[in-house]
Amino acid sequence: MEKIPDTYAVIVTAAGRGTRAGGDIPKQWRVLDGRSVIQRSIEAFAGFPRIVVTLSPEDMGRGLGQLSGQVVLVAGGDTRSASIRAALETLEGSGVTHVLIHDGARPLVSPHVIHGVVAALEAGADAAAPGLPVTDALWRAEGGHVTGTANREGLLRAQTPQGFRLDAILAAHRAFPDGAADDVELALRAGLTVTATPGDEDNLKLTWPQDFARAERIMGAPMDIRLGNGFDVHAFTTGDHVWLCGVKIPHDKALLGHSDADVGMHALTDAIYGALAQGDIGRHFPPSDPQWKGAESHIFLRHAIELARSMGFALGNADVTLICERPKVGPHAGAMQLRLSEIMGVDPDRISVKATTSERLGFTGREEGIAAIATATLIRG
Repeated sequence: MEKIPDTYAVIVTAAGRGTRAGGDIPKQWRVLDGRSVIQRSIEAFAGFPRIVVTLSPEDMGRGLGQLSGQVVLVAGGDTRSASIRAALETLEGSGVTHVLIHDGARPLVSPHVIHGVVAALEAGADAAAPGLPVTDALWRAEGGHVTGTANREGLLRAQTPQGFRLDAILAAHRAFPDGAADDVELALRAGLTVTATPGDEDNLKLTWPQDFARAERIMGAPMDIRLGNGFDVHAFTTGDHVWLCGVKIPHDKALLGHSDADVGMHALTDAIYGALAQGDIGRHFPPSDPQWKGAESHIFLRHAIELARSMGFALGNADVTLICERPKVGPHAGAMQLRLSEIMGVDPDRISVKATTSERLGFTGREEGIAAIATATLIRG
């Protein structure tokens, strides 16, 4: 990147929670090919003399551990606009004349996009922001049905960083404390002229779980294929039904366990944890914890697959084999396949459920319990 003037600063916003992206931690802290998203977003602006990062107060400890020394950390507010205003206030009187505001969930912004904004500001623009022309047809929909179309002429898809004269954008935030969807909207409300600069298709905002896989493809990250297996067994006890792969099956016995004893789902959950090198169900849901007594096993399986997605993996396929003499699994295998696919949010054709007997040998042959083995393939990149 060409040399950035000493009077320019960057604000990287990372105070949100990013729940739509899934996972156990906010998306800005998730790992993207070995480095966190927020670290990559900050590194894109390495040529700037001053970088301010807004974080949720509860993330300050993590920020100090990962980012200390690289940037100035500012506690964000309840809204995006409140967070940015807090960061802008720290720059007033510091000698900074211009500021670029960038979404921390856009870790792949290119030097070309950044320089386009800087060049427009250096040419005298009060504000500048990258955008991409809308090329797809636009529809209006209601209740799951297309109700009309919209004219796409002149429409741009907004990106960041969005650049401004510091005094102008700070005045806009003070004048409109209710905030807006982005800073360009506030600038327009304040009467500023905003110059459109070139965007980039690769400058995507990580919003949904699948965006992480797309980002890694853009980065050219090598494909990572993981294979895990799981095994579980539960003894029979008194009862009138069993739960197998999320389906309730009438039987003259029940399965004994701390949770609902769904032996098939437990084996599959452990297979996913195993592929991730993340232990087993007992590590994440200790049987010593009374809150999991009688818990439905879909809680465990959903946690495992969401953990996989948070680490950038998608399920390639899963294969579950139930080992028992009775009940007969065949009539219910299709329902089990559908239930597992619903829980994990994958196509049914990625799930296999089948059964076998042990030819009357061993504890399953004596109908003392049911065993299950499962294999899961996870793919990243």
